[in-house]
Amino acid sequence: MRHGNHNRKLGRETDQRRALLRSLAHSLILKERIHTTEARAKEVRPFVEKLVTKAITGTVAARRDVLARMGGDAKATTRLFKTVAPRYSERAGGYTRVIKAAPRKGDASKMAIIEFV
Repeated sequence: MRHGNHNRKLGRETDQRRALLRSLAHSLILKERIHTTEARAKEVRPFVEKLVTKAITGTVAARRDVLARMGGDAKATTRLFKTVAPRYSERAGGYTRVIKAAPRKGDASKMAIIEFV
């Protein structure tokens, strides 16, 4: 059964959606703050928070798992383990925040800023 398994499809097929989430996570980890649509921000939030939680352990297995989930992105994985995760070692979750922004001019799409706390 699919109880509680509600994910946004973002108008994409599964592989494209996975690539989009990886790309957004990559940008968020490297820049620590990105401006995107509200739906994308809300969808990438649990993805990134799970990566940070995994990175806090700092084990080799955790590093390999994060690297696999990031699609082999070594640069973002290294930054996550060396810079981002140590900041939140004492925190019990809630590493990101989504701030609503003004609508986009072209199509009035809801926009948001997602950043690390």
